[in-house]
Amino acid sequence: MIRIRFKQLLDDKGFKERRRISVSEVVNESGVSQTTLSRIANTPGYNARLDAIDALCKYFGCTPGELLEYVDETPE
Repeated sequence: MIRIRFKQLLDDKGFKERRRISVSEVVNESGVSQTTLSRIANTPGYNARLDAIDALCKYFGCTPGELLEYVDETPE
């Protein structure tokens, strides 16, 4: 499964900037809808569109490899 590391990057950005960053701010600055960000943040394995991934990479100043993480779901 592909995991979107939205919450982690949001926490990192807020820590670096020494402030709390709201989801509303991300919506306004990235152009990604509130509904999409809510699903990305709260639905494991959410299938986000590439335009949302692109906008979040621009907002966080990161690459897709920093935003996305592969999680192996194979039982050990």
